[in-house]
Amino acid sequence: MVWGSPFEPSSMSHAQLLDKRRIRRNFARAADGYDRAAVLSNEVCARLLERLDLVRLAPRHILDFGCGTGRAARALTQRYPRAQVCALDFCLPILREWHAAAGSLRQTLRGLLGAGSTVRVCADFERVPVRSAAFDLVVSNLALHWSNAPERALGEMQRVLRPGGLLVFTTLGPDTLKELMQAAAGHDKRSPVHAFVDMHDLGDLLMRCGFAAPVMDMEYLTLTYARVDDLFEDLRGNGAVSARLDNTGLRTPRWLERTRQRYERWRREGRLPATFEIVYGHAWKPEHGDARRGPHLSADGHAIVRFERS
Repeated sequence: MVWGSPFEPSSMSHAQLLDKRRIRRNFARAADGYDRAAVLSNEVCARLLERLDLVRLAPRHILDFGCGTGRAARALTQRYPRAQVCALDFCLPILREWHAAAGSLRQTLRGLLGAGSTVRVCADFERVPVRSAAFDLVVSNLALHWSNAPERALGEMQRVLRPGGLLVFTTLGPDTLKELMQAAAGHDKRSPVHAFVDMHDLGDLLMRCGFAAPVMDMEYLTLTYARVDDLFEDLRGNGAVSARLDNTGLRTPRWLERTRQRYERWRREGRLPATFEIVYGHAWKPEHGDARRGPHLSADGHAIVRFERS
């Protein structure tokens, strides 16, 4: 087996394409223990939501795009108590981890109090079954890199946003799992770990999809492990097993031992690092359908970003 979260532009080769059925199966297998293993996802989610603190926004309809077990969606209902949140994911067992009975009671109480509500939808990222201009805010945490067609997925996010609506998201950058990528490379220098898109390319995709004034930045987060096998177990627990069409998932004991030995070159103070490049992005849907001259651009083309401090 190999691990990684693949993400390539629409020009990716057949070998780099993803098997959606395998992705769903991997996440389904991880569903019942996902929250215990999702240390990185939970931390990145918290950092993503912190960025909303500086944005002047009072959304009534929110889409959590790739919601997983609902951490972001639950936080969004607390942050915007009168908003209706649609939590969308393509893996049904992950959605079921929300514990429907408790969720139903909570929704009933929220409705009686005149508050918003949360609905869960199982659907493909590239074909969102929602009418256009339905949401004021779209939030997506570490989900976009699971799409074979990121431009189509971003296009769907743009379509379901109302004019003037905001997209905020995170995904993984090209230095993600760079240690494993090198340790697992074969004699032909090819690594079973997938490549990830650069944030500058993502910015270009956002513009092509009709968003205005995209803002991109990144940071590195490093997890450390006592053994390579602990990293493998963590990735399996997150459902982050390779879904490349050219990867059967079968690896020999010899390959595994060679990977363990090669990974040792990065050991420091008794721990092995695993690097994750976290890419953050936000962009607005223009009021008048022109990404170059939307409501958040001044007359001379400079971006206007609305912020407030509490």
